Amino acid sequence: MKSIYDFVVSPIKSRYNNTKKIGDKELIVNTEIFSHQFVSREAIVKSIPLMGETNIKVGDKVVVHHNVFRRWHNIRGEEKNSRGFFDEDNYFIPEDQIFLYKSKGTDWQASKGYCFVKPIVSKNNLDTNIEEPLVGVLKYLDDGLKATGLKENDLIGFSPDDEYEFVIDGQRLYRVMTQFITIKYEYQGNEEEYNPSWT
Repeated sequence: MKSIYDFVVSPIKSRYNNTKKIGDKELIVNTEIFSHQFVSREAIVKSIPLMGETNIKVGDKVVVHHNVFRRWHNIRGEEKNSRGFFDEDNYFIPEDQIFLYKSKGTDWQASKGYCFVKPIVSKNNLDTNIEEPLVGVLKYLDDGLKATGLKENDLIGFSPDDEYEFVIDGQRLYRVMTQFITIKYEYQGNEEEYNPSWT
């Protein structure tokens, strides 16, 4: 199955990621279909578009937008699937809904226009926020950011309300569009990356 403009992907385990293994038991942590925090975001690429160029290949593991596999209810209360739904194992998605990709044996690569930032611990004792707002450490960056001289583990700032939370390989990261990276900071030496225990 191929599409002219879209990738065809399949969820790695299931559409939802709403269970936790505790000992020999499995606990269901959410039963609502509309809650985006529990929608699976990892998929395998089954085919690439016939038109256009891409670095993503068939068989690559990808991190996708939360609405790709999500179900929802319309105004009449009827359960619906996402725009890309074809069947339970095949979803059509445009490239701008793929944020990270990796081939077997390689590290994650950020898709064009995106980067992932690790938050750092706030040093402000008068603030109740655990994280330093709008500052983080670059973990995955696209070729456009690399061309500006930025690299992995650089300390950067980004504009407000442009971060979106993901958990990638047990790390809590923010997806930020590369156009919203505003500044590169110099390390002071006392920055500490923040990863909550629940990840």
